[in-house]
Amino acid sequence: MDKQYDLIIIGSGPGGYRAAVLGALRGLEVAIVEHAQWGGCCLNRGCVPKKTWHHSARMLSAARRHFGARGINGSLQADLSAAWEHQKGVVTTVRDSYIDYMKRLGIDTHEGHARLKDPETLQIEPGEGAGYDLRARSIILAVGSRPHVPETLPATPGRILTTDMLFDDPVPDGRRVAVVGSGVVAAEFTYILKMLGCDVTWLARSGLLRKAHFSPQALSQLREALREDGIEPHPEGGRIRTSEISDAGVHIVLEEGGSIDCDWVLLGTGRHASTDNLGLEAVGVATDRRGFVKCNDQLQTSVPNIYAIGDCASPIMTANKALADATVAVTNILEGNNTDRDDLWVPFVVYSATELARVGMDEDMAEDEELEPAVGFAAFETSPCALGQDDARGFVRLIGDMDSGALLGGEIVGAEAGELIHLLALAPDRDTALRWLARGRFNHPARSEELLNATETMASKWGMKDLIF
Repeated sequence: MDKQYDLIIIGSGPGGYRAAVLGALRGLEVAIVEHAQWGGCCLNRGCVPKKTWHHSARMLSAARRHFGARGINGSLQADLSAAWEHQKGVVTTVRDSYIDYMKRLGIDTHEGHARLKDPETLQIEPGEGAGYDLRARSIILAVGSRPHVPETLPATPGRILTTDMLFDDPVPDGRRVAVVGSGVVAAEFTYILKMLGCDVTWLARSGLLRKAHFSPQALSQLREALREDGIEPHPEGGRIRTSEISDAGVHIVLEEGGSIDCDWVLLGTGRHASTDNLGLEAVGVATDRRGFVKCNDQLQTSVPNIYAIGDCASPIMTANKALADATVAVTNILEGNNTDRDDLWVPFVVYSATELARVGMDEDMAEDEELEPAVGFAAFETSPCALGQDDARGFVRLIGDMDSGALLGGEIVGAEAGELIHLLALAPDRDTALRWLARGRFNHPARSEELLNATETMASKWGMKDLIF
């Protein structure tokens, strides 16, 4: 087979899938190549199964804390094995729909490992049978990432698991689980596994969500919510000296001298770009010292007709980022490289004991740009909607420019934060977004009304009435 396409995408995760669908919808002849499971990490062992479990965790937490007062009596028991089977069913349904939609759009799908032979040619090596070449005027690298495994905790089936392994095979026996890490994955899975019936020990080496740019107020709310559900980092920290695997489980010795015993370990220790064995060097596609593909603001690599998106091109390893990148790359392929990526305005969301979501700048970033940040704040503690849901934790926190009235960024903490953040991310014009919110029409009672309240508070407190009203 030696077929010519307008666009070939390597990798079928959220970025690759989005690029293939958008390219086809805009009239390109598209092919997509996948060497493993269709849907990549996000669908099979990331966002989709994790969020499925998070929904169950939230229901269990609410049942324990609030259902009795609402006149809902009885007890709920978590079954992690059943929860695993449930998420697998969700994943299968989504994957089948995903593959069917690509077929209906006329996207050619190829299974096998893809390697660049030249800037317009890919060699496809299927698991069985002879290899073949595909050609395209443009190529998008959407090859994703793989988990980082510390030397002191070697990945071992049934004992020391990456998140990939957690969703690839049924969960191990045993309720005693150590979760290692202090980033998003650890913050989410300590809560999820605790609510799903595990006895969790959290080994956090550094500060909670240290690289995520959430405000101290947001992190304080998350710590409080975790604490209410009986979750706190291990008092001796998360620096691990050694680990030993036996039939009884895993014995971990900490740098501070203590030790813990558990049935199995879940690693939340970061990920690496999956850019090896793609033939990048042979065709001149440059990578940095960490393995990320180097791109310009239009997501072009050092070879102009080859683009890179998502985890393989940025340490901001979220499905949201990959989806946004896909739109930028396809638009530039079609319209001549006039669209820049805008990473700050891609929603960043954490699903834990409470939700955290943010877009845009924080105050420090604004000041670095020599802007004058003003803050508008509204808490959910007085929201009729939040009070009616027995979940009044959290707030809306908006950042505007005192001189122009432009929206610079925003942060939302609390239930449904991951949905509410779209009101900021999708504002039609950031220069007038605060005025747009102030003149908006809202359902009542609704959590979204707190964005209006935060906007009006900013206008009044910071002398911005003329700019916003």
